[in-house]
Order: sequence, then structure tokens, then C-alpha cells
Amino acid sequence: MKLYPFVIEILQILVLLAIAPVFAGWVKMLKCWSQGRSSPGLFQPYRDIRKLFSKDVVLAENASWIFRFTPYLVFGVALLAGCIIPILSTDLPLAATADVIVLVSLFAIARFFTALAGMDIGTAFGGMGSSREMTIASLAEPAMLMAIFTMSLAGGTTSLSQMTQVILSGQSVFRPSMAFAFLAFLLVAIAETGRIPVDNPATHLELTMIHEAMILEYSGRYLALVEWAGMMKLFLFFTLGIAAFFPWGIAASGDLYAVFSAFFFMGLKLGIEAVFLVLIETGLAKMRLFRLTEFLGSAFLLATLGMLSYFILE
Repeated sequence: MKLYPFVIEILQILVLLAIAPVFAGWVKMLKCWSQGRSSPGLFQPYRDIRKLFSKDVVLAENASWIFRFTPYLVFGVALLAGCIIPILSTDLPLAATADVIVLVSLFAIARFFTALAGMDIGTAFGGMGSSREMTIASLAEPAMLMAIFTMSLAGGTTSLSQMTQVILSGQSVFRPSMAFAFLAFLLVAIAETGRIPVDNPATHLELTMIHEAMILEYSGRYLALVEWAGMMKLFLFFTLGIAAFFPWGIAASGDLYAVFSAFFFMGLKLGIEAVFLVLIETGLAKMRLFRLTEFLGSAFLLATLGMLSYFILE
């Protein structure tokens, strides 16, 4: 049985909405087990989101439309990114209208409005978190774009679906440039998703929090949307890494059996990546803010080495 591309698109959105909180709960469970603590449960993020949706919204008197609009925009951007990234299949209707550069721009738009919302209320924490977030963005986005350019050189295109198909065909496997690009992407993904050693998503200490400082004034359904979007962003970056570097198992057509097989392989890869992420977070301490330039500078250097190795060795 062959599925229509729009049906696959809807399936991807449903997978994103449903699996992202489970994946965040799985990462939290593994981290608790690795530290010898009791785990809150695999489906605890669902309960947290439901509880936040049932609460009333508390707004500051000077909150503008930016503060109210940002949660919906961030949530919508996450859904739109899920329509571009080939999670289950490369046969996606929106794949022909957007490439990886557009995907980076979407995440940049969400970050920009989140930083504006953090400053909109006028609190010290919000301004501090926004300034730190934009500092990290100014270092992470060039490294991300450089890694994308290296991937596009190896794949011959900036379309993520076509890059995935090239790797599936065996034309761009085991290249030194792809290895450098993968290492750069890994460092950028840690920074973009706010994980240790760049940020600690579980802290509210005033001297260390970055993303949490920007959303500190949100409550109720607004906070639920922002938290849900954060879980989806973590899920999307991991699936983006799968599609760009380890796409084996992703369906190249709309065959029903291939799509369900892609769902199985996606769960297997995400489980392995979660273990790898927990090993990084438990083995490293959070960096001081001025050390992040070295961390993200290393990502840019690796991506640049990948591009140079493509022209020199390949």
C-alpha cells in the first residue's frame, strides 16, 4: 500500500507532537538512572503539559503583543520544521520548497522572538537571559551554516531530502568532510538545545540559567506551548542529525511498510542518541559563560576543516 505525501506529512506532525515529550522523558529517565536518583517517569512531560494547560495565565501589566504572540510562534516554527525534516520519509510536499538554510532561519526566528519576549517584561532575569542567548546564537549559527555548507558540498544540494537520498544511495558515505561536519553539528546541537555543558535545562540559578531566564515570566498555556516547543526542538535536532548523517532506515518512498519500518528505526536511533547525550551530560560540568566562545569556536573550526578537506582530499 502506498501512502500519499500529504498523509506522510500529517504522520510526521503527529509523531513530532507525540514522541517529542516521550523522548524528553526518556532522556530525563536515563540521566536520573545514571546519577543514582529515582526517575519521574517516561510520560511525566505529558502530565506537566496537561497541568500547565489547565492553569490560568498570569501576565504583567506592561506585557505587549510580543510576549503573548511568542509562544504560538515558537510552537508553530517547531511544527513547520517537523514538516521539512525527513523523519519518516523523504517524500514530503514541503521538502521541495525549503532547504537546510531555511531550517536554520526558522530556528533563528524562534530564538529572536523568544529573546524579545524575555526583554519585553523589563525584568533583570529576562534581559540577562536574552543577552546570553543572542551571544550564543552569534557563535552557533555561523558554525551551523558552515557545517551545512560542508554537507551540501558532499551531497551536491542544500535540500535535506535530497541529501538524505544521496547518502542512502551510498554516494556520500565515509568521507572525511562528513566526519568533521558531524562533529561540528554535534557541538552546535548541544548549544542550540540548551544542554550541558552549554546550559542546564533543570536549573533556575540566576547566575547560570540562559533559556529558562527568558521564559521565567510565562505561565499557564503560554508556558505549556514554550515547554512543548523546547521538547520538539530537542527531538528535531536529533532527527536532523539522523537525516543528515545516519539516514539508513528512512523511507525513500511512500510505501506503508517502509514508513512503519522507518518509525522503528527512528525509535532505535533516538534511544541510542539519548544514551550518548546522557553520557556527555553526566561526564561534563556546565561551562562558565566566557568559555563558550572556545566551545563554539571549535565547532566552527571543525566545520571549516570539513569544507577544506572536501576540496583537498575529495
